[in-house]
Amino acid sequence: MTELLEQAITKLKTLPASEQDAIAAMILAELEDEVRWDATFAKSQDALAKLAAEAMAEHH
Repeated sequence: MTELLEQAITKLKTLPASEQDAIAAMILAELEDEVRWDATFAKSQDALAKLAAEAMAEHH
């Protein structure tokens, strides 16, 4: 764990349980969104390559 994350968690521990849960939910949602984005981006590589090739052809 990084020092910055440890500092954040130390401060979070001082908050009421409801606020800790709210922040934890936001963090988990952000992490899940990142996983979904990575999966979507990985699946779109062929389409992106095709679009890039078309753009380069139009440019030339």
